[in-house]
Amino acid sequence: MKTSEPFPGILRSGNRLFTRNLVPGNKAFAKSLVRLRGLEYREWDPYRSKAAAAILRGIGNFPINQGSRILYLGISSGSTASFLSDIIGPDGVIYGVEISERSMRDLAPLAEKRKNIVPVLADSRRPETYSWIEPVDVVYQDVATNDQSEIIIRNSQRFLKKRGHALLAIKARSIDVTRPPREIFRQEKTKLKKHFKILDMAELEPYERDHAFLVMKKR
Repeated sequence: MKTSEPFPGILRSGNRLFTRNLVPGNKAFAKSLVRLRGLEYREWDPYRSKAAAAILRGIGNFPINQGSRILYLGISSGSTASFLSDIIGPDGVIYGVEISERSMRDLAPLAEKRKNIVPVLADSRRPETYSWIEPVDVVYQDVATNDQSEIIIRNSQRFLKKRGHALLAIKARSIDVTRPPREIFRQEKTKLKKHFKILDMAELEPYERDHAFLVMKKR
């Protein structure tokens, strides 16, 4: 299989993405397990992960590396986070904030195997309730709500290091179902530009309808 490395820790072969498995033998949310160069890799499904979709849609920046410290807002059961866990390795950490107790129960077994994921049962609108979290290199948000931009701004002001990065999956239909998605994307970018330099943006069709993925840097 011929592969390239679009970003550190990620291999690409055609429209397939792979990350080296931090927990060999454990498939978790992967489409498949494959052996490449004598090592085990997990296939990352872009239909289940906005980050994977953004990479395949040609995003030019993906600032997550080995050892990164991430605040993940809306981690849910940990599908995308499991692949970020592969990328950051044992020296990194993901603080996964989730308001749903059911999702947190699903996340717990994953975090038991992947020691670099720390589940946090909390409301991402109230970062003061998890103020113990250390400063992070990346704030990643995937929360379906009409105040998505305000949430990532508030959390980045509190936790994101100077010149740190913020990654946001904008869900247009969660903000306003009556307006065209691209109009919503422009509106949210205007809000975000006051706090971040927007480095890149990709619309996620055909993997996700009415979604855009933004890569930003703290001002």
